[in-house]
Amino acid sequence: MLQRTTKMSARGSDRETHRNDAFTRLFDANWAAVRHHVEGVVEDPAEVTEIVSETFLAAWGRLVPAKPIDRIWLIRAADRVIRGRAGRSALRRTVVDAVQAGLSGIATTTDLTMSARVLAALGVLTRRERRIIMLKYWDGLAVEEIAELLRSPRLRVRRTLSRAEEKLREELGLDGAEAS
Repeated sequence: MLQRTTKMSARGSDRETHRNDAFTRLFDANWAAVRHHVEGVVEDPAEVTEIVSETFLAAWGRLVPAKPIDRIWLIRAADRVIRGRAGRSALRRTVVDAVQAGLSGIATTTDLTMSARVLAALGVLTRRERRIIMLKYWDGLAVEEIAELLRSPRLRVRRTLSRAEEKLREELGLDGAEAS
């Protein structure tokens, strides 16, 4: 009987080692992207760290090495953690800068007037349009990745993105500016 128990615990140990290795790979490959995503919404660095930690804790609880978790799942999980917290922070200035640079092709400036204009322009967008703009310009996701994240058809995301970019350019007086 002792021999049988040893074999079973060795198998369990191998399984746990495999799971730990899978999580380490997941964490190493995605930590920076998840943190960057959360930093676009939450200003307090301590809160960012807590949200990222909660996100990876959720990933650990769901982790099955044979079915890897991807970055899209992690961003969705981070968004759920953010929504679950009271007093969601406003858009950070760096997000405004990323949108400004993406639409105008001008690198981030210290022009507070322009930043205020970009922030006001974001206010004319619907919630969905703002979300897609943030995912494109802040998180650097492609239309296909945004569609997967939002569980929405690519064509709908592409149209919403185009409409949002058009509204922003109009609000900012960048009507002739090229899309990036």
